[in-house]
Amino acid sequence: MKIDGWLFIAIMVALVLIPEAGAISIYQDQTSSEQNERVLSDRPALSGAELHAVLSDFEKYAKKSMMDWKVPGMAIAIVRGNDTIYMHSFGIRNISCNDPVTNNTIFNIASITKSFTTALVAMQVDEGKVNWDDRVIDHLPDFRMYDPWVTREFTVTDLAAMRSDLPNSNPAECLDILGYNRSYIMHAIRYIKPDKSFRSGFNYQNNLLLWEAALVESKTGKSWEDNIRDRIFLPLNMTNSSTDVKSFRQAKDVASKHVIMENGTVKAIPMNWKYMEDSLGPAGSINSNIIDMAEFLRLQMNNGAFEGKRLINKSSMIYMHSPKTVMPSVIAIEFPAYYCQGWVYSEYRPYPIVLNGGMGYHRSIIAFMPDAKLGIVVLCNAYPTALPNALAWRFFDMYFGNPDKDWSTQDLNKWKAFQKLNNASRPKPPEHPSPALPLEKYAGNYSNEIYGQINLTAKENNLIATTGPIGMQIVLTPWNRDTFSAIIQDIIIAPPGFASFHIGPDGTADSVTLDLRYFDNATFKHV
Repeated sequence: MKIDGWLFIAIMVALVLIPEAGAISIYQDQTSSEQNERVLSDRPALSGAELHAVLSDFEKYAKKSMMDWKVPGMAIAIVRGNDTIYMHSFGIRNISCNDPVTNNTIFNIASITKSFTTALVAMQVDEGKVNWDDRVIDHLPDFRMYDPWVTREFTVTDLAAMRSDLPNSNPAECLDILGYNRSYIMHAIRYIKPDKSFRSGFNYQNNLLLWEAALVESKTGKSWEDNIRDRIFLPLNMTNSSTDVKSFRQAKDVASKHVIMENGTVKAIPMNWKYMEDSLGPAGSINSNIIDMAEFLRLQMNNGAFEGKRLINKSSMIYMHSPKTVMPSVIAIEFPAYYCQGWVYSEYRPYPIVLNGGMGYHRSIIAFMPDAKLGIVVLCNAYPTALPNALAWRFFDMYFGNPDKDWSTQDLNKWKAFQKLNNASRPKPPEHPSPALPLEKYAGNYSNEIYGQINLTAKENNLIATTGPIGMQIVLTPWNRDTFSAIIQDIIIAPPGFASFHIGPDGTADSVTLDLRYFDNATFKHV
């Protein structure tokens, strides 16, 4: 059995988002929040000398941890109240050169983008254009889920609460990497069968954020990109931030994406890599630097106000930061954690944390304690790594005098153990495999209602599968009779999988099933 797919995602989400347990107290409503603020306002902040010592020790820890994880470069900002009390950049932008990461260096913040998109929805709520409990179809009549009842009951809150009936690893989550556009992905959701009851549990999604963006577009008459620019970037002076791959590639001071291989080597991803896409933009395409992200953090910690102006009502901020869905034990391993609206609520010492993280050949985290008005942003240019969240927890520990814990070493050891287990669990080639049929018996065109067309051609001793608008190629090599090993070309971190053919009465293949990352056991029928 391979340990890929959902479990891989779960392990990374756990390392990306969740610290260990603290006391349990849910950040439930505006009244309790205001009471906490009054109580905590009397708590003295660290003095200048104490703060300097904490930040100095933290910086040393950050440098060592970055080297341990073999991350080429990163940037960190720490905000207290309305002030940025620390900002520093480390390392290099690309392993092939020595250009340093600066505070202006652009990173892709990936899923932290969800926090921006839900903020746009909150603005529509504040303006009376929509309510959190409104049914989506009342605003977007084309919205469809697989089950008609779920379609009718699906609310605006459900779009970003990660509690739909869609599987965690589902086809619509991967259509972007094949080159499909947003409208295609949004339409494809209706064909995906549920794997649990609606609102019965946590299922992490990207594609439903496209419908959330469409809702904003329908109320404003402007694109999601223009709304992000006009309603968030410009008011927050986030002048270096953008929403698309083109801007990322054209940035002069930009951190290249890197992959940390299982053997410890680090590979840079070329800027012209064809799998950089922004079809899932509202769920993960924003690019920013540490200066701009510190401003976004200030907005969160000040309950929607910035530089004396209110961008989002306090009640909407609290709603976005409040628990909606219990996260499962495979992610929240040692204590309860909850998904909110583009944010995660997590207990910690001495106060709860609201956070979000991003991963996509860059890694990032934004985390803050609402009750203490203290937060941190960490951006780094490599994946997979739990470095950003390890640094966040370490900083909070040092600031509040929590018991000393080396989060980075602990998480690195966990990740190495997972890799070892994953490698050991991968299938071994059979000692005496049965020969495959002549490759021409498998070749031809196949179709799937979600993924579209896939073309298989024989080339030497392999089959080459080509699919999607982007022309993804998968090399299929005979494994055992009608089962072939499958390797996606040019996707560095995608592990091998399998393609299994069903042979029809005429002796040729009439379908093929891909047990492979991005394809989730999808079956394609011969046409």
